[in-house]
Amino acid sequence: LVLDLRADLSVEQLAERLSRPRGKDSTANWLRKAAGLSPAAAAILRDIGPVPPGAQKLALRIKGVRLKATGVQGLERAISTAGGVTAGSVNGRLMLGARPGVFIAGEMLDLDAPTGGYLLQASFASGVVAAKGALGWLEASTSD
Repeated sequence: LVLDLRADLSVEQLAERLSRPRGKDSTANWLRKAAGLSPAAAAILRDIGPVPPGAQKLALRIKGVRLKATGVQGLERAISTAGGVTAGSVNGRLMLGARPGVFIAGEMLDLDAPTGGYLLQASFASGVVAAKGALGWLEASTSD
């Protein structure tokens, strides 16, 4: 699994931001300010290893955090909380009927079932559907 912690920026844009002087900021504050990372994203970055030196290397790390699933913790921990947006509230591309242009996926959907590890698969699959739906919606709305 590869996470892009700043999908809205290119590697070059991110490297430019990270090349600015750090000053007296802690690593966490600097990552938050310069890279625009949330505290959770900065923690993930620090947890996977030392922050690489150099703006380009750090930008590449932020854009490609590699995670490896190594096991499961049993059914009790795999079940998500109940509730979510009902199937009748979204179209086949997972766009909210009441909010055109808003797409949902994963646990935002009402997937209340003992899915175990398959909840991740449902989240990934619905993410693909929602992403393709959003892309199609954006292409259609910009071609007008």
